[in-house]
Amino acid sequence: MNFRKKNILRNYKVSFLLYKMSFDRPLSPHLSIHKKVLTAVFSIFHRFTGICLSLGAILLSVWIILIALGPDYYSMFQNLSTLIFFKIFLFLWTLTIFYHLYNGIRYLFWSYGKMMELSIVYKSGYVVIILSILSTIFVWISI
Repeated sequence: MNFRKKNILRNYKVSFLLYKMSFDRPLSPHLSIHKKVLTAVFSIFHRFTGICLSLGAILLSVWIILIALGPDYYSMFQNLSTLIFFKIFLFLWTLTIFYHLYNGIRYLFWSYGKMMELSIVYKSGYVVIILSILSTIFVWISI
């Protein structure tokens, strides 16, 4: 056989083997083997809250634009803001602000090598959650 036919045959064998192996293997075995570590969950949630804060900042700028457009547009926003869905969204956004703030402070301590013992890492994670909830409740009670 010439070189070209050998390459075509080799490519076919490799693609067939990859196709056959895809049926015999699980997609993500590492996800089923490892248990969920609290620090990983906090890290993922920190990134998620950062994304939520970005979306909330866009809505905040829309609110400022509506104020600048005049009373007609602002009254439409006022009608929307009386809905319970909107208030729940604002409550959760306030919670994400405080969680991202306190967890970011926690990460700053880690950057300097402080509070890196495993027991303190877990305790500080719970402190972040408790402070976030208490701060959110305090802000909403004071409104």
